[in-house]
Amino acid sequence: MKNINVEDRLIFALDVPEINQAKDIVTELDDSVNFYKIGMEMLMTGSYFELLNWLIERDKKVFVDLKFFDVPETVGRAIARLSYYGATFATVHGNQALMEKAAENKNDLKILAVTALTSLDRGDLDDLGFDCDVQELVISRAKRAFEAGCDGVVSSGLEVPYIRKYVDNKLIAVTPGIRPVANDDDQKRVVDVATAFKNGSDYIVVGRPIKDAENPYQAASDIQKIIRSVFEAV
Repeated sequence: MKNINVEDRLIFALDVPEINQAKDIVTELDDSVNFYKIGMEMLMTGSYFELLNWLIERDKKVFVDLKFFDVPETVGRAIARLSYYGATFATVHGNQALMEKAAENKNDLKILAVTALTSLDRGDLDDLGFDCDVQELVISRAKRAFEAGCDGVVSSGLEVPYIRKYVDNKLIAVTPGIRPVANDDDQKRVVDVATAFKNGSDYIVVGRPIKDAENPYQAASDIQKIIRSVFEAV
């Protein structure tokens, strides 16, 4: 088992349009969440690194989810600069040379390669020109990420068991699209909290089920209880 604090296994997706909203949510969630993902929406506010620094100052862990995709040298230099901000994770797309350059320049930052977005299904892959099924695509990208020196992958909980079977167990698996209850939104390949960890995920990313709850602090605390129960049973 990896040396991960149980309370750090829940990552909250801080997907809001303004920095003040983000700070209000973090303050409200208090000790129920230690790890936050910030993505492209916040980048467009111009306050991205202000929020990143604000979180670090409060001893929160940060997942920079910008899915870097550019010329490998450019990505390598961007990752090198990002590594000094104190974030824990950053995402890159699965181009081999790109992943290798990111890994070469990561310093203490951990690089996660995107396998297949949880908003994609078989029909979407057909539209993108992929002949293989989702499972085969994820396994292939996870193997290449590990070989390139990445620390982990972002993967649906449906595919994590196959990553554990066919790729080194050292690879970190971060699972988005977690839904504690029945799902009716734009995420198509989803699992619940307990299933994600039983399938081999190391971290889960949860957004709307916490943010949209009547009591976000209680919603996050309830998820933390489920996570603890899974690992106490191991």
